[in-house]
Amino acid sequence: MIPIINNTMRVKQVNVELVKTALKALTFGTKLTIANATGLSVATCGNILNELLERGEVIEADLEQPNGGRPARRFMYNANYSYIACIYVSNEGGIYRTIHVVTNLAGEIIEENSIEVEVINYEVIDSLIGQLICSYENIKAIGIGIPGVIHRGVIGPGDIKELVDIPLATRLKAKYDLQVTVENDMNLISYGFYKRQNYDEDKTIAVVIFPQDNCSGAGIIVDGHIIRGYTNFAGEVSYLPFDHLREEQIMQINHADVYFPLIVKTIVSIIAVINPETIVVTGGLIRADMMMDISNSCETLIPHAHMPQIIIQENMQSDYIHGLVSITLESLTCDIQLIEKRV
Repeated sequence: MIPIINNTMRVKQVNVELVKTALKALTFGTKLTIANATGLSVATCGNILNELLERGEVIEADLEQPNGGRPARRFMYNANYSYIACIYVSNEGGIYRTIHVVTNLAGEIIEENSIEVEVINYEVIDSLIGQLICSYENIKAIGIGIPGVIHRGVIGPGDIKELVDIPLATRLKAKYDLQVTVENDMNLISYGFYKRQNYDEDKTIAVVIFPQDNCSGAGIIVDGHIIRGYTNFAGEVSYLPFDHLREEQIMQINHADVYFPLIVKTIVSIIAVINPETIVVTGGLIRADMMMDISNSCETLIPHAHMPQIIIQENMQSDYIHGLVSITLESLTCDIQLIEKRV
């Protein structure tokens, strides 16, 4: 009997998530409109709505006013039922910062702040999370952006040496019993840029960064999905077989005659491998007046018909935040999606 009970519970979880997703997409929903959107029966939707209404995750709006007949009850999703906390950390020229936002379930920012700190380690991140949870007791998920590769939950070498070899998500999940997502910064920036475009269909894009004091990196979206690779190493473009090793690349940053060809070779390599529609170029080494030179240099190697749109964007903080918020909100439903696949 246990497998049958478990399967019934899983089906109910999937159905609840379907109703919540439908309500989030609608300004208001009646039992009938939600049933049509989910494929569930009106009776099932009614039972789920009553449960969500009782715990405050759904609120009741004014009655629908039909042309004759009995008015239908209308429901809307309560975006402030719970919050998420998103944090990303940076080391720019030896200056350490934590940037955090708290949002509701619609992604609307409740609080945003940037703090300069002496060092960034596990204790600093843990302390910040503790403070946010004290301020907002209904935080249900945490998202963290890290400038480094995260392989099997452990942070690899990156801009912040104090976080190397730390299983950040595992430790924080164990302490706070919340959904915790730790993701590479370039993956989040590219995903945030992608989501902000509101494409009508899945696209392939890349965001490439050329910082002033570090090696280049990239975030890659193929057909709407972040490409992480087998060990989350995808996008580490500074390891491409250039004439200069990574350490030499950093040493040659101020020499335009050396570094500009590296920029072009990096972009050309990405074009040849994933054939993106758009490449966004950013970072301290990039200026707006470089776009024509970059495009023309790339076209000496790539046929014009296969050239993507190249965009230079100086500040991508809003994209970073948007990507981190999006990934964290999605983490709240990923377990349900796995259940749905099994069912």
